[in-house]
Amino acid sequence: MTALLVRGGKPLTGRIEPSANKNAVLPVLCATLLTDAPVTLRNVPEITDVIRIVAFFGELGSTIAWDKEAKVLEIDHSTIPAGAKGTLPQAMRASIMMIPGLLHRLGEARLEHEVKGCTLGAREIDPHVAVFRAFGAEVSQTGGQIIFRAGAAGQPARMWLEYASVTTTENFILSALTVSGSSQIVNAACEPHVQEMCTFLEQCGARIDGKGTSMVTVERTAELTGADYTFIEDFHEVATFLALAAVTGGDIAVRNAHPEHFMLIDRTFAKFGAEVRHEDGWSRLQAPERLRVEGNFTSHLITKVEAAPWPYVPADLLPIFIALGARAEGQMMFWNKVYEGGLTWHTELSLFGAHTLLCDPHRLITFGGAPLAPATVTSPYIIRVAIALLMVASSIEGESTILDADPIRRAHPGFVDNFVNLGADVQWVK
Repeated sequence: MTALLVRGGKPLTGRIEPSANKNAVLPVLCATLLTDAPVTLRNVPEITDVIRIVAFFGELGSTIAWDKEAKVLEIDHSTIPAGAKGTLPQAMRASIMMIPGLLHRLGEARLEHEVKGCTLGAREIDPHVAVFRAFGAEVSQTGGQIIFRAGAAGQPARMWLEYASVTTTENFILSALTVSGSSQIVNAACEPHVQEMCTFLEQCGARIDGKGTSMVTVERTAELTGADYTFIEDFHEVATFLALAAVTGGDIAVRNAHPEHFMLIDRTFAKFGAEVRHEDGWSRLQAPERLRVEGNFTSHLITKVEAAPWPYVPADLLPIFIALGARAEGQMMFWNKVYEGGLTWHTELSLFGAHTLLCDPHRLITFGGAPLAPATVTSPYIIRVAIALLMVASSIEGESTILDADPIRRAHPGFVDNFVNLGADVQWVK
């Protein structure tokens, strides 16, 4: 077990250059399996899931050169021998996005039933099975494995998703690029990281119309080429460091070349009395004198933050706003419309002395403004919950411990180093 020891109560100040978005890097890595041409990826973070995928590529026989200090990863899958086999990494949800590339390249892929990821609740595999079958794959089960085999002749497909799932949308796009012709997905996810995967694929020669909208058309007109692609800043990490400024009474600027993704996120910060400014490629938050929940004109309703698929507030960012709610004066309702297991960690906040009420699996109310005290808390296996607990601990004078804080390493390389550079007193301990 790895924990974070936090001596809080200091305003955090400074400038940060965030890493790339894990949720963009992983599908792009999976997408590289669709081409035999060399691919160069820049600004690649050295995080757990990237390490696992790179190791898997090595098992297959790919040629890999990774300059971790320069954050440059070079991949050449043309060296994968015929009949190669590899065990898909089971400790991450992204494994399922390697199936289109493996079917295209090897004709078969095997996956354990229980694909791991953050403990957010039920995350079904059925929509992915429907996608693979729509493109002609055969899917069967044996023992604890699901076996996917490429059909005799793949065909284009048109699907209307019941739910705008990110990974299902990405698997549809990747699968569409393994067959000739035009395919279309309706009710597609349109998060920035989905758009980023599409941008990479366009550089490889794919034709994708409608990225960033709910209707996307994909066409493979020729063999995909290689690309030299640089990942953009992770909007989750940008928002997280801005929230750290707000919760600690600090002043933090974060490099951000895409402020167009932040209009609703900025409005959400404003509900706590915090203002975000974007200027010259940087986003900055100077904490107000005190955090206070903005009142409603409809006075009998509680101010709320609703999290749902983009363009709503991302569910992945809800924990950092819950941390603000625990500190801000007033009541705030948080509504997670995506995961039924995304709010159960609120009991850890009570160990700091925070007052919360779980209305049901999807709605939580914070009653903020009361004094909080240092505590030892335990993070579930959810990346930004570990960060949210770290945020609260950093805002409290005294020594706190965040147990099981390892999920942070899944998405944010050097996060604690950045934290320390902002003036925090934080360290990893066994």
